[in-house]
Order: sequence, then C-alpha cells, then structure tokens
Amino acid sequence: MKFIISSSELLRGILSVSKAIPAKSALPILENFLFDLKANTLQITASDTELTLRTVLEVERTDEDGQIAVPASHITNLLKELPDQPLTIQTKDSATFECSWASGASTLPYFPAEDYPEITMADETAVTVDFPAQSLVDGISSTIYATADDEIRPVMNGILFDIDTESTTLVASDSHKLICYTATDVKSAEKASFILHKKPAAVLKSIIGKNTEIVSIAFDSKNVVFKFENTVVVCRLVVGKYPKYRDVIPQNNSNVLKMERVQLLNTVRRVSVCANKASNHIKLDLKPGSLEVSAQDLGFQIAAYEKMDCQYDGEELTIGFKSTFLIDMLNNMTCNELVIKFADSRRAALIVPAESEEESGKLCGILMPIMI
Repeated sequence: MKFIISSSELLRGILSVSKAIPAKSALPILENFLFDLKANTLQITASDTELTLRTVLEVERTDEDGQIAVPASHITNLLKELPDQPLTIQTKDSATFECSWASGASTLPYFPAEDYPEITMADETAVTVDFPAQSLVDGISSTIYATADDEIRPVMNGILFDIDTESTTLVASDSHKLICYTATDVKSAEKASFILHKKPAAVLKSIIGKNTEIVSIAFDSKNVVFKFENTVVVCRLVVGKYPKYRDVIPQNNSNVLKMERVQLLNTVRRVSVCANKASNHIKLDLKPGSLEVSAQDLGFQIAAYEKMDCQYDGEELTIGFKSTFLIDMLNNMTCNELVIKFADSRRAALIVPAESEEESGKLCGILMPIMI
C-alpha cells in the first residue's frame, strides 16, 4: 500500500470516525482504524461491533492498493502535531508502515486487515427512508434526554423511530417522562419501526454536518445504516417491543396553563434549590390568573416559593412534580410559549408548545406527577 494525502484531510477523516473506537475492547484489533485503499479513494472504518463509522477520502496519488489496520491513538496523535502538508503513507514490510512528510518520517506498526471483524450491513429485507438531516438532528436532540438506564427493559434505553405512511415519530421515555417528536416530512409506503440505542444516537447527532441535507436510512431486524455525504453509520438495533406510547398520551386534560417557557424554567430552578435533595419534589398551586411554585426540605428547615401571573383556564389545582424532570423537559424545548394541560393531581400532565409556535404539532411531552 502506498498513497499521498493531505495530513489535515486525513486527520479530519479519522476524527470523524474516531467516536466508534472503544476505550478498551476484548478484541484488541478494534483499537485500530481499518484503512482500505482502492484507486484514488481511502475508506476509513472504526467500530466497537455495536457502532461502526465509515468515511471515504480522496487521495492525491495511489501507487499500490491494499488494506491495513492502523493503531488509532498513534496515528491520531501524530497527525495532530503535523502542520498541513502532503503526507506519504506506505507499508514497509509485513508489520510496519511509514508516514513521511517534508522534513521527517515516522514508522508505526500495523495489523492484518483480515483480523478486523466483518461489518454487517442491513440485508435485502431492509426498509429504506430518506430523513431531512435537520429534522433528524432536532428529533434526536428533543428526545434523547428522556431515555432510561434500565437493565431490565433495554428498549427504554433507546429512541423509537415509529415510521408511518403519513409521518415519522421519534419517542423516548424513562417511565416518568415521555417525549414525542413528529416529522411530517418523513413517511414510508408501509408502517415500520426500530429502536436506536441512545449512545449511537448521540454520536449520529454530533457528526451530521450543518450542510447535510438528507440522511438515507436502511434498517432490518438487527441493524440500521445511516448514509450521508461521505459517511456511513452502522448501528446494532435494540431488540424488543416498545410500549404502546400513544395509549398514555392524555387526550382530555381540561385544565390549561399557558405561559412563557423560560419564565417557568427559571422559577422552577430557583425554587428547587430548597427542595429535598433526595426527592427533588416541588409543588405547583394553580388558580385562574396565578401560579405558585414552592418547595421545602423539612430536615434542613428550608423552603422557597414564587408567585407569578399566568394564563390558566381550569379548576383550582395543586400538583407535585420531580423538579429535575420538569427542568429537563423545559430546558430541552425551544419554544417561547408553552401549554401544560392537567387532568387532576394524580394523572399525567401534557406539555406542548403553544399553538402559535413553530414546534406546535411536532413536539409533546408527558410528565407523571408525584404525591405531595
């Protein structure tokens, strides 16, 4: 193998896939990048078997095709120290390769490409959809914080992609809160779904560029493949049946609070300073035209409350929430005004952007109350 490439371009390529390199693996070969040189293209692969990232770079000149597994930490650290310049990479013998630049060179070890595990893509039964990149990023951002860390029910540790003939809904829940993000511009000829674990979901969100327009998705019963620009992301799916989330979305909550999201968020943050650190409980007292948020910790004899004007249409109501959950939901929404719909003090509250907001119809959240 021998080729010439810009050092900064090679660094950009390996950094774009490096998030799939495991910190420590039972398979030491996975601590390497797989370089696959064919004609004028270099394909770089990184994988931990659950998540695989792959990118393709154009090289300036190729003298000999080939495949090698390159130690990730060594090549990354070397390239970070080099200024942008042409870099020649060539194998020297059966165990080492050389990186040479204008004023020097470095010899590094490599391993046989045959030792690298084969990457399984989606098979011929795969369902395919095209997802606008910004909608995909927004959908993951809006839901990923609501996923669980549940060893007993692993399906709750991921985001459900519920694909329908009219729209696609991304869903996440930890049983205390549930978030749904609906993309009306993504649809399929048939209903289908898959569950993407939150770790690869976070990586996917971070590597989709601002200039990316469309992400092509193909998935079967075991794997999902995301393709955009020169990047391929292969993820092992979470196996299992997601709960019927639509059945728990309240339909007739008649007590309606409308107010500015940031105002409520800041109030809850201030008052929750005095909440019990173990329970994080806060209380909302609702009356027509006013809202009082309060918290107390009897053990330390501290308490706080704050009153504010609001638009509230409904019966007088007192309801409790875990402040950290409410703060999470308010903080991860981007609307200016929101609406919270209550049934009573024991049933879930529905949180949605106000009808005048751009997110209206796209986003909804459900938060379970706590006993006061």
